[in-house]
Amino acid sequence: MNFELDDNQKMIAQMVRDFAEKEIRPNMKKWDDEEYFPVDAMKKMGELGLLGIYIPEAYGGSGFGYHEYATALMELGRVCGGVGLSVAAHNSLCTGHIYYHGSEEQKQKYLPKLASGEFIGAWGLTEPNTGSDAMRMKTTAVKEGDHWVINGTKNWITHGLSGDVSVVLVRTGDLLDSNGITAFIIEKGIPGFSAVKIKEKFGVRASETAELIFENVRVHESQVIGQVGQGFKQAMQILDGGRISIAALSCGVARGAYESALKYAQEREQFGHPIAKFQAISFKLADMATEVEAAELLTYQAADLKNKKMPMTKQGAFAKYFASEVAVKCGNEAMQIMGGYGYTKEYPAEKFLRDARLMTIGEGTSEIQKVVISREILK
Repeated sequence: MNFELDDNQKMIAQMVRDFAEKEIRPNMKKWDDEEYFPVDAMKKMGELGLLGIYIPEAYGGSGFGYHEYATALMELGRVCGGVGLSVAAHNSLCTGHIYYHGSEEQKQKYLPKLASGEFIGAWGLTEPNTGSDAMRMKTTAVKEGDHWVINGTKNWITHGLSGDVSVVLVRTGDLLDSNGITAFIIEKGIPGFSAVKIKEKFGVRASETAELIFENVRVHESQVIGQVGQGFKQAMQILDGGRISIAALSCGVARGAYESALKYAQEREQFGHPIAKFQAISFKLADMATEVEAAELLTYQAADLKNKKMPMTKQGAFAKYFASEVAVKCGNEAMQIMGGYGYTKEYPAEKFLRDARLMTIGEGTSEIQKVVISREILK
């Protein structure tokens, strides 16, 4: 296995790093404080090809693979986990679902707009009372002629308010029937479809989160993705790939926290020496550096399997579980190294820690990753 970044990865890493330093870092505190979703920045990333990284050029995408995708998310996470999360959700969930499971007509209609940033994408699985237990969802669709009528709510939906197009999973069959859930493409502005922003989040505050509300929303049957009843199976496959994106984002957040702690420790003096000279601090930095490297390797391993179209459920769960926990640890240790300063918004540690906490929850909690891993190793 070649552990060196190839030319594409190096090019993308530098491009994203330059963009993040110029467009994101100067604004991220304001976005975080105000819970502002920077649609303009998303549009610019669309122009750079970051909103359709692994979508083929035939559909308006960049035509790269998951290594390049992971690299881009790592670079975004080093600066702002919130912006990185929006890019991850747009690519892996909404855009990815249409690309992997949509009809040719749906791909031609939506992918070029999603990949360019003309459209912002959302994806809805979770409901107010069903998170990990998705088969108990209560949002339903009933067939009426050549339309489906949808009623219910979805919760914790990234870009639920600003999304131009949403892929939504709803129940079309019996409760607890894995063949009773169907995916629909729903465009913003359709009668009966509305959203309410979720405010006062702990972290990733630059990424918009909303509740979706469906009140007798009539959707034409042409908006069904794949076959009726196959939505749950589609969603599980999408989440397999999505775990790579959260793992990559976690690696970025972890590295950002580590680098900020390293810089601080080399500059901050106590007892006449930089605190990095003290073993208590240097060992923390050693642990952080080691675990970030390990998390990145796990993530690239999962990305490699995804590129090769090989089974990667276990490796994706490995990467997501480990990297997200490492991100939290690095955020916490960065705050500890910075002491009182780390506890203030003047320094970056507290934001890295707040953003990292979402990584252990979104797209399957750490506990769910353990369920996935244990099932895989006990087969």
